Amino acid sequence: MVSENFVHLRQSGVSLLIDLSQGPAEIIHWGLDLGPISAIEDFTRSAMEPVAHAELDMPMYNGIWRENSRGNIGLPALQGHRSGSDFSAHFVVTQVLSSETSATIIAEDQIAGLRLENRYEFLGSGVLSVTQVLTNLGTSEFTLNELSTFMPLPDRVSESVDFTGRWVNERQLQRRDIQSGVFSREHREGRSSHDYTIMQYALTRGASYQTGEVWGLGLMFSGNSRHLIERQQSGRTFMAAAELLLPGEVILAPGESYSAPAVAAVYSPSGFDGATNSVYSWLRSRPNHPTNIRPRPLTLNVWEAVYFDHSLEKLSELAETAKSIGVERFVLDDGWFGSRRDDLRGLGDWHVSAEVWPDGLGPLIKKVKECGMEFGLWFEGEMVNPDSDLYRQHPDWILKVANRVPPEGRHEHVLDLTNPDAYSYVLEAVSKVLAENEISYIKWDHNRFLLEPASSGKAAVRAQTQAIYRLFDELKTRHQGLEIESCASGGGRIDLGMAMHADRFWTSDCNDASDRQRIQRYTQFAIPPELLGTHIGPTKAHTTLRVHELSFRAVTALFGHAGLEWDITQCTPAELDQLRQWASYYKQNRDLLHSGDVVRVDRADETSFVHGVVSKDRSRAIFAYVALGTQGASRPNSISLAGLDADRNYRVQAVFPAGEPKYLQRAQVGWLDGVVLSGAALCAMGLRAPILFPDNAFLIEIEAI
Repeated sequence: MVSENFVHLRQSGVSLLIDLSQGPAEIIHWGLDLGPISAIEDFTRSAMEPVAHAELDMPMYNGIWRENSRGNIGLPALQGHRSGSDFSAHFVVTQVLSSETSATIIAEDQIAGLRLENRYEFLGSGVLSVTQVLTNLGTSEFTLNELSTFMPLPDRVSESVDFTGRWVNERQLQRRDIQSGVFSREHREGRSSHDYTIMQYALTRGASYQTGEVWGLGLMFSGNSRHLIERQQSGRTFMAAAELLLPGEVILAPGESYSAPAVAAVYSPSGFDGATNSVYSWLRSRPNHPTNIRPRPLTLNVWEAVYFDHSLEKLSELAETAKSIGVERFVLDDGWFGSRRDDLRGLGDWHVSAEVWPDGLGPLIKKVKECGMEFGLWFEGEMVNPDSDLYRQHPDWILKVANRVPPEGRHEHVLDLTNPDAYSYVLEAVSKVLAENEISYIKWDHNRFLLEPASSGKAAVRAQTQAIYRLFDELKTRHQGLEIESCASGGGRIDLGMAMHADRFWTSDCNDASDRQRIQRYTQFAIPPELLGTHIGPTKAHTTLRVHELSFRAVTALFGHAGLEWDITQCTPAELDQLRQWASYYKQNRDLLHSGDVVRVDRADETSFVHGVVSKDRSRAIFAYVALGTQGASRPNSISLAGLDADRNYRVQAVFPAGEPKYLQRAQVGWLDGVVLSGAALCAMGLRAPILFPDNAFLIEIEAI
């Protein structure tokens, strides 16, 4: 509802209440649904702050832009200046536009010569999008330093959660108490990075997967970013997200506008899983969401099978073996183009290597098609090796300051896609390869971060990020049905911005199933499993050299967009049989795995995980019991299964589509071959867990009767 003096938007149990009666627009509630509101006066009076000593002489209304001119001494939403002046703003609301699920608040500062438009829109499932547009109304340039989206938090929040990481160990959860001051997660890689948090959360004390209140913000952008939580000396707490602009990156000419990246805001009264499933429902409601087009095909990527050693004979053998397992997509990785026989040379020369493929890719693609699979191909179009024809012809096409060449990363430099000639070259070269071959899928890598990312002397991360979005969209327009996997040394560019343009993320270069359990678990806080590549890797993981049972690797890979990355021609007959059973199980159950609610069961013992997917109607579920470490007690804790209908009865049994785990016990538990229990009993009493060796797992199937 919108009236002259307030805005109240509601969706899926979430309310956003904005007070307009005191002059500035002020969010006085974001969280649990308040029910219908016909007047704002009593809400305003109940939210009025007292006046403390050593503060101002009247209650403060900082407004959504947190102007210093209104008494705010915390971070302002808008930071910028006009040659040193107009650094302090004072916005006055001039217009409010509204619909049932959205409101746009327009305000101007006549002295500073600025206009701001804030749009709040529920996208579905209670997920709120916040966008801001700043327009320079003045007669001279305005330098923008930052435009942040701030959201207020209630006084009962006490903890925060975000995620940190590195290559092959992305998105590890860190939890802390909220204290006075600003805690900020900042990323300046020119991509979202392996250390990216995707979303930052604030929560009530002790909030868990199913209980407690959770508020989260996620920036829908793949470039530099900042997520922060601020507790002011007043005791009030806020969270914010923003594009992190480099100096001089945005200087608005008279009449010019800056559109800040959208921020997704989510609230859940039912723990982290509630927030996660709201985000999933929103993403899955998009018409172009991959599962709304077709099921996610079982994929074989050949990188860890052959690396750079390409030959038609070996790859044909892999295709035949993949066919026998039931693979549906075959992806040829790095090494097929130019002089690219290793990672030292050839990057940027996007033409099929006559040395390795004298007859082109046609014979391999024909073989793959005869085996009943789609064909996919690897690119790294944003990068170039110094040892390449492209760089020798156009050394000026890289991001750099003046004539200073940045340090190399993986023997690469970053092409300046804001340069129209460089952009056109990459687009046309990639498009030509796709047009000349039957290629329905590309894996697009990004193997180094950006240093001194300048174009024509000016910072260009924002424009570079927008360029890759345009390039992906144009490739899809030209090649209908094309799917794009976003990879950045694995998980270095997984974010809500890229999720609008890519169809799959390579979750991590780590295929160690033990490490993958955590990487996938925490990536899935914001990205649904059908968008995350999850592969069965070799018996010995190439990033850790650890050896794991096939059954453990298969259970881990099942909960995502499943695939293989292994020289399966070396598998034993028994392993091939297990892979066939697992592939069949994935195909039979991917509709559930890619549409249901995620459930992560809170465990007193962190040496094990219990997680699963429950269908929306609560009639079916698949859970995994995962032993990750050596337990303290002689017998493990029971397996509680949350998320089911307490009043329905379910048949529950263990299943082993790729073989049983290894047990460390003298006698087996009694329920593995099937029991019938109510949803209430499965949650409150649970199932006794068998004793597994560390790094073992099995599946639990649940079906209502």
